Amino acid sequence: MPQGLIVKALSGYYYVLPEGLALLEGNTVTCRGRGVFKNRNITPLVGDRVVYEATENGEGTVTEILPRTSELIRPPIANVNVVVLVFSVTEPVLNTQLLDKFLVHIENTGIDVLLCFTKSDLLTDTAEDASHAKEMTSSEFERITKLYEGIGYPFVTTSSRLEEGVGAILGHLDGKVSVFAGQSGVGKSSLLNKMISGLDLETNAISQRLGRGKHTTRHVELLPLANGGLVADTPGFSQLDFMEVEAEGLSSCFREFAAVAEGCRFRGCLHLHEPDCKVRDGVASGTIAASRYDHYLLFLTEIKDRKRRY
Repeated sequence: MPQGLIVKALSGYYYVLPEGLALLEGNTVTCRGRGVFKNRNITPLVGDRVVYEATENGEGTVTEILPRTSELIRPPIANVNVVVLVFSVTEPVLNTQLLDKFLVHIENTGIDVLLCFTKSDLLTDTAEDASHAKEMTSSEFERITKLYEGIGYPFVTTSSRLEEGVGAILGHLDGKVSVFAGQSGVGKSSLLNKMISGLDLETNAISQRLGRGKHTTRHVELLPLANGGLVADTPGFSQLDFMEVEAEGLSSCFREFAAVAEGCRFRGCLHLHEPDCKVRDGVASGTIAASRYDHYLLFLTEIKDRKRRY
């Protein structure tokens, strides 16, 4: 039987792109799912590679879901290769605690991440200017990008007018399935509009002016990029509540912790007060950034508080 990729799910229908075809209008097969999925509490997701069979009315039935490499709950999508994590350097100013929180959630899924810093042309040159305008200096931004690049996160920067960086983003997404995530108002919709010809996602600024709130999407859909990649047209993680991260697994979501934690004296070390903790040794020596360790402690407390509440 033929195989394909679910590129859209809406009102109980799955739009399957047959294997080997480009994502063009008219190329998808409208399918229903087999009743056995519902009986087993399994839901086919956008991004799923599936087996389907044609029906007499020219539509089809999804008969099998092939193994997934990854799965997101918000948005509901499978087999994502890359999360593009979008943060602005100002308006709103770059918040590294929130950045690290997003990174923990992405690391917990096992999906690769590309950092995208927008509005780089609004960086200020002096600390006095930054203090007055509540903005970030070029030197502070450089320090932050060096930190995350050293940990192993690739990054690109774009300007407010998107005159640079879009080509670099497309290069990272070549042939991959991606989803965008990040703080509201940082330019995710503007980036997607620039990357996909004919796309007209409503941006946050327009929404506020019309009094309609920020852009929301009722369904998940994969859209084609010029380089053969596919990108979800819906925002990424909508809640960051650590419901899926356990205290014992938190440190593995910090790449630089995981690299040295095997040397800790105690198995399952939480890197708090335990003797011979290699993570705390790294913080003391400066090989692990104190800011990252401080955020780890904050997140660990949040996870423990959640356990006590539930």
